[in-house]
Amino acid sequence: MNAEIIAVGSELLTHQRIDTNSLFLTEELNKLGIELVAKCVVGDDRERLADAIRRAMGRSEVVILSGGLGPTEDDVTRDAAALALDRRLIFQTEVVDQMERRFRAMGRTMAEINRRQAFVIEGADMLPNDRGTAPGQWIEDAGRYLMLLPGPPGELKPMFTRQCVPRLSRVAPREVIRTLVLRVAGMPESEVDQLIAPIYTKFTNPVTTILAAANDIQVHLRARCATEAEAMQLLADAGGPIELLLGDRIYSRNGDPLEVVVGSLLKQHKTTLAVAESCTGGLLSELITAVPGSSEYFLGGLVTYSEALKIDLLGVSPEMLETHGAVSDEVAEAMAAGVRRRTGAGYALAVTGYAGPSTGAEKKPVGTVSLAVADAAGTRTVNRQILGDRERVRRFACHIAMDLLRRRMLGL
Repeated sequence: MNAEIIAVGSELLTHQRIDTNSLFLTEELNKLGIELVAKCVVGDDRERLADAIRRAMGRSEVVILSGGLGPTEDDVTRDAAALALDRRLIFQTEVVDQMERRFRAMGRTMAEINRRQAFVIEGADMLPNDRGTAPGQWIEDAGRYLMLLPGPPGELKPMFTRQCVPRLSRVAPREVIRTLVLRVAGMPESEVDQLIAPIYTKFTNPVTTILAAANDIQVHLRARCATEAEAMQLLADAGGPIELLLGDRIYSRNGDPLEVVVGSLLKQHKTTLAVAESCTGGLLSELITAVPGSSEYFLGGLVTYSEALKIDLLGVSPEMLETHGAVSDEVAEAMAAGVRRRTGAGYALAVTGYAGPSTGAEKKPVGTVSLAVADAAGTRTVNRQILGDRERVRRFACHIAMDLLRRRMLGL
C-alpha cells in the first residue's frame, strides 16, 4: 500500500517555514507497512489543491492532507477536497456546539468566522481534535483513503495516532517496512557509492539510497516484506557486505548523529571534553551541547578568534603564530593542549581555519582548516581543505573535529 502527503499552506513555500509533519507521518506510516511514495507542498489555492488531491488519489491508496483547516478565507483544504471528490460540504451543528464549549472553557467568545470549521465533506467521518478547534476528516472513496488533518504538529500528531492509525491498521496489508541507516564520516558521496554500488545494485529489495550532508554520508537500506524476520534478514544480506567495505568509516548503525555517538563514547569512558575554537566561533560547542545530557561530559569551550586570545587564554606562543600563522597544524595542536591544560578535560578539540571570504596574511586558500585532538597520550592534528561557502566550511570543520575525536577514542 502506497501513500502520499500533501502539506497545505502558502507559508510553507517561503524560506521562513518548513514542513515537519511529513517526517512524523512517514515514520508512522512505515510502522504500518505503508510506503510513502511522494509528498508535496501546495499553497492556499483551491483549484491547485483540488488538482493535487485528484492526482494523488489516482496513484496511491492513502492520501494525507495537513493544514488549511482553520477558520480564515485562505484555509481552503475542506473546499478543495470536496471539489476533488465531487462531494458536498455539509454544515454540522454539533461541531459548532463543540467549538463553542471549547471557547467558553477558555473564557472566550467564539468568533462567527469559526463556524467555517463546521463544514464536513459528505460521507466523511469527523476526527475529534482535543488540542484545537478544527476537527479532522476521514474519507473513503473507491478503495482510497483521504485524511484531512490540522497543520499544527501539536494537533496533528495526537489526531493521527489516536484516530487514523487504528483505521489504517484495519485496511493496511500485513506488511512491514524496516530500515537500516549507516552513517559514514570522512568519505565523499561519490567514493561511497563507487565502493558499495556493486553490492546494493544486486538487490531490488531492500532499496538503497545514499544521502549527503555536511561531511556526513547516510546509506539507507529499506526492506519491505510480509514479516519483520524476513525484512531483517534482507537488511542483513545487503547491509552486512556494505558494512564490511565501509569498515570504521561507519560511525552509526541506528541513525544517531555523530555528536550523539561521541557523547555516548565520552560517557562510556567516564571522561570529559573541552574545545578551543577559532573559525567555528562557538558552532562546535553548540553542536556538542545540542545533545541532552551533554553536561555529563562537556566542560566548556573557549572561542579564541583573535591571536591575542590564543596567546593569553591558550598559551600559544607569539613566535609560533609568527612562524606558522594562526591557521596551521602547530597552532591547532597548541590550542588543543592549552584548553586541555586550562580545563583539566580528559579530551580536548581545537579548530582553526579560514572560513572566508578572505584569508590571513599567509595567503592560504579559503577553506583551509587545521584541527587537533589532545589527551593524556599526546596530540594528533589533521589538515583539511574544505570547498564551499563560509557556512559550509564551518559546519564541515565541526563534523571533522567530532570524527577526529571519535577515532581517537576508539584507537583508530
